[in-house]
Amino acid sequence: MSLIVQKYGGTSVGNIDRIKSVASRVAKTQADGCQVVVVVSAMAGETDRLAKLAHKVSSQPEEREMDLLLSSGERVTSALLALALRELGVPAQAFTGRQVGIITDSTHTKARIERIAADRIRETLREGVIPVVAGFQGIDEKSDVTTLGRGGSDLTAVALAAALNADSCDIYTDVDGVYTTDPNIVPGAKRLEKISYEEMLEMASLGAKVLQSRSVEFAAKYNVPVRVLSSFSDSPGTLVTKEDRDMEQAVVSGVTYDKNQAKITIIGVPDRPGIAARLFSGIGQSSIVVDMIIQNVSQDGLTDISFTVPKPDSKKALEIAKSISKEIGARGVQLTGDIANVSIVGVGMKSHAGVAAKMFSSLAKEGINIMMISTSEIRISCIIDAKYTELAVRILHDAFELGK
Repeated sequence: MSLIVQKYGGTSVGNIDRIKSVASRVAKTQADGCQVVVVVSAMAGETDRLAKLAHKVSSQPEEREMDLLLSSGERVTSALLALALRELGVPAQAFTGRQVGIITDSTHTKARIERIAADRIRETLREGVIPVVAGFQGIDEKSDVTTLGRGGSDLTAVALAAALNADSCDIYTDVDGVYTTDPNIVPGAKRLEKISYEEMLEMASLGAKVLQSRSVEFAAKYNVPVRVLSSFSDSPGTLVTKEDRDMEQAVVSGVTYDKNQAKITIIGVPDRPGIAARLFSGIGQSSIVVDMIIQNVSQDGLTDISFTVPKPDSKKALEIAKSISKEIGARGVQLTGDIANVSIVGVGMKSHAGVAAKMFSSLAKEGINIMMISTSEIRISCIIDAKYTELAVRILHDAFELGK
């Protein structure tokens, strides 16, 4: 009997009727002869509602208390879905992250999973009962509730699939798969039948909101087959799996964008060993993820260093940068918020030349200036003015003929 982990996102369980619909889908999967473990997100908008409540009573809510508060949304959904399944005559039981043994580090709001016991899940499955797990959460060694960051229910599902050696992990959302780009910007965007872990990881980390990037990283590490599906259709979705020869035929698989970025520039930095290490160790100690980094050519012993961070972390990063710039004798710090990261991704780049030139010339023809560039073996990213984001996405999608 195959074992499937199914995860349902916030829109899939956004109201009682949708929860009942999910219950019917889960019941059918079991009736088809599969064992099922279900992971759920909070109902659409619930996490934001709880966060707003916290900020009404505190200007700077403590992260420990925020984790306890925000984790309640998934608990509500898991209990409601278990009740809905029971109403259909299907044995089901709801569990919190603590109850299934999801142990994390103590980094509140961005905790990382250290291990999963999953003994209660196995016992529940042996009894013929469907476990319904509250996603997005775990506990640390002190038994404090932790959360796994935005989109953390994806990570819960993939991690449980790995721990249980499941046959697949099906991620149900409001889209029917992974597209070549955002269909809201390019109506001619195509759904991909399959995509490599490597490509999906790049796309997720660069703004594609279909899957949380850490969940893709976990899936690749433990070779968990992941399928992205819609709760509202019977589309075959997109399979996220190992790279194969077919994937290399396409030079570029997708175009992504991320407006949730900010650029910080430290001006007049003394050009001597250890300065960059001092700066970025300070940023890293605050659990702020830095993406692109550019250092200008030194002139008169001074240089400028620019880097990008997620926009929600920009104020915190700016204060750290200002403090360190004083210590190292830099001339000043600037924050630029109206930027976007536009990227092309594809494993085919490994064996095709001229991809970067084509990207840059396509943007240049439309007068779009590139502020920063970052590359990997299968990705090229450009920081541009945010007002040109949609135009840049359409241009690149057409340039690489992704609609065909």
